[in-house]
Parts: sequence; C-alpha cells; structure tokens
Amino acid sequence: MSVVINTNYAATVASDNLAISNGNLQKSLNRLSSGSKIVNPSDDAGGLAVSMKLSAAAKRSAAAANNIGNATSFLQAQDGVMKVAGKILDRMSELATLHTDVTKNTDDTANYSAEFDQLSTELGNLAASSFNGISLFAGGDLTVQTSEDGAQTATLAAIDLATATSAADIGTLSTITDSIKNIATDRATNGAMQSVLGFASEVLTVNKTNLEAANSRISDVDVASESTQLARWNILVQAGTAMLSQANQSAQSAMKLLQ
Repeated sequence: MSVVINTNYAATVASDNLAISNGNLQKSLNRLSSGSKIVNPSDDAGGLAVSMKLSAAAKRSAAAANNIGNATSFLQAQDGVMKVAGKILDRMSELATLHTDVTKNTDDTANYSAEFDQLSTELGNLAASSFNGISLFAGGDLTVQTSEDGAQTATLAAIDLATATSAADIGTLSTITDSIKNIATDRATNGAMQSVLGFASEVLTVNKTNLEAANSRISDVDVASESTQLARWNILVQAGTAMLSQANQSAQSAMKLLQ
C-alpha cells in the first residue's frame, strides 16, 4: 500500500463510521429520554401519520364515552322524577278510592280532595324539571353519538310527563290508573335507553383501549430493545473514536521516511 500525505483514506472511513455511530447513539438517547420511538418525522414518516390518526380516534372515543355518561345521567335524573311521579299517582289513586267511601262525611271527602289537588299541582311541578338547564320532559328527542366517528347514534325518545299524568279530578279513578300505566311504560322506555347507552359505552371503552394499544406499538419505544441498541452504539462510538485516533497517527509514518 502506498504511503501518501494528502489523503488519509483510513481516517476518512473511520470518521464516517464514527459520525454514523454517534448519530445512532443520539437517536437512542432521544428515544429513551422521550419514551417515543418517533422523535422526528424522519424516523418513521408513515408511522407518524398512522399514529396521529389512532391517537385522535382514541381521544374521540373517550369524549364520546363521556358524552354517553352524561346522557345516562340525564336518563337517570328523568327516571328519578318519574319514580316520584309514580308514587304520587299511587297516593292519588288511593285518595280517589277513599273518596268513594260511603261512610265518610263531607269534611272527610273535602280533606281527601285537598290532598289530591296538592299532589296534582306537584305533578305539574315535576313535569317542569330540568337537568343542567335542559328540560327533562318538555323537549324533543335527543340524539346521542355512540361511536367515535359519529356514524352511530342513539335516540332518546321525548317523554311528556304532563300528558302522561293527566289526573286532574279525584272522581276519575280510571284516568289516574291510565296515568300510572303511562308512567310504567315511560320508565320502561327510559330503562331500555339506559341499557343501550351502557352497551355503547362499553364498546367505546374497548375500542379506546385497542386504539391506544395499536398506537403504542407504532410510537412507543421498546425500552429493553432500545437499551440494547444504546449499548451497541455507545461501544461503537468509543471504538470509532479510538480507531480514528489510530488512523490519524498512521500518517506519521510518512514523516519518518523524510527524516
């Protein structure tokens, strides 16, 4: 091999290898310190795009599940009011029956009527109940998004408590019993919708978990594997530094020939 002065091929190669090793060492350090496999877009451009979409979908799933939880709370509040309304109607039907007792005098029946009227007024008050400013019974149907992409929805059917509990006269027992039946049907409808929302929330929770797991496989660094790579690049940087030093010294042999 020729002995030259202007070109030190061995030092150039050693310098290139050292630069590559040092660059990879810095990447490993960045990945381990950030916990992310994709520190820069250039690390995995395609993976970054997929990761961003999966992350956004997971966040939408969480938001949709939260909305479903609020809708469920709305239904629970609605059912709570209807439960009380059912108790009031039970008492009203009892009063209507007692009112027909032939052994009761005028004062007795008047007392029954007074309580009945008060309970009827309370039914009207219950019909005006609201949840966070949203009417529980005077509004229309409510549509709840049950998927992260908005493609699936559930409709909460409107319930008109004022119409369902039309029991204005103590002498019309049949009207009161019809109101009790209406409340029973409306509560069953409410319970069915709570069940539907419960299953939808469960699906969203499972999907969110799977989306996060898929995103993790793309973006999260495998600490064990990357630690191994870090050790490898660290050794190569040390070895490259030593070899570059040796390559630079090898050129000194030319000087000896000139002495």
